[in-house]
Amino acid sequence: MKVLVIGYGSMGQKHVASLKINKFKEIYVLTQQKNIAYPTIKKLSQIHLIDPDYIIISSETSKHYTTLKYIEKNFKNKFILVEKPLFNKFYNLKIKNNKVFVGYDLRVHPIINFIKNKLRNKKIWYASAECGSFLPFWRKNIPYHKSSSAKKKSGGGVLLELSHELDYFLLFFKKFNILDVFNKKISNLKINTDDFLDVKFYNKDIPFINIRLNYFARKNIRMITIEGKNISINACLLTNKILIEENGLKKKLYFKKLKKNILYINEHKLIKKKKYSKLCSYNQALNVMKYIDKIKKFKK
Repeated sequence: MKVLVIGYGSMGQKHVASLKINKFKEIYVLTQQKNIAYPTIKKLSQIHLIDPDYIIISSETSKHYTTLKYIEKNFKNKFILVEKPLFNKFYNLKIKNNKVFVGYDLRVHPIINFIKNKLRNKKIWYASAECGSFLPFWRKNIPYHKSSSAKKKSGGGVLLELSHELDYFLLFFKKFNILDVFNKKISNLKINTDDFLDVKFYNKDIPFINIRLNYFARKNIRMITIEGKNISINACLLTNKILIEENGLKKKLYFKKLKKNILYINEHKLIKKKKYSKLCSYNQALNVMKYIDKIKKFKK
């Protein structure tokens, strides 16, 4: 399978490393960078010279739409993985010619799959997800304030960059309505995007759902808490531990520590084997973008 990686920043490099582990032998890169250890092209119009089977879009989020639109218009029967988030805002782009997936890689995390299965036929009253980290620690090769994560025009900000939580809650709970939104820059980080989100939802089955995200936490956190009838789940995606109480029985579950980049590796492995059920489809990711758009526009 011939692969083209579009964009060779930190994410593009992670994808290339993951492709090598999966024994993809023909890897090409679209980038303006020089002295790369892979054959390169510089323009979308040169993609036909390679005619790849599998295309990974890992450029700045703000470029995802024009890139995917070009590929959809000019190619057929390609496998495409777009790094999350799908776009920097909602676009109603129809995909008919190619098979598109989006890199919400937490979908292949064992804890997410465990919780998804555990919630079947359960009456849930409350669910929360929290993710916090310190943006200046994200990348070593570039000052944080110059990264795409820090720039509004590039598609940065917690609502977009940390939208994994929104994606897997939609995977768990299907749909919800917005109760309240607080989404602003509140820290002293040198960025022009939002660095904090607190959004509250509900649906016909669950009275209260909360997602809280930030860029400024010195101590990393990625927690899921779910409470319901005869079930209580507290999960940490950083330590891979779950505390669960079900029907009066308490358990501590310990999942294996994940190897570096294993979620990216597993995404590519699933696409290579054409096993798509655990991946985020284009339409599912487009639905995430609809919710992101609603959150941006929400007014009390």
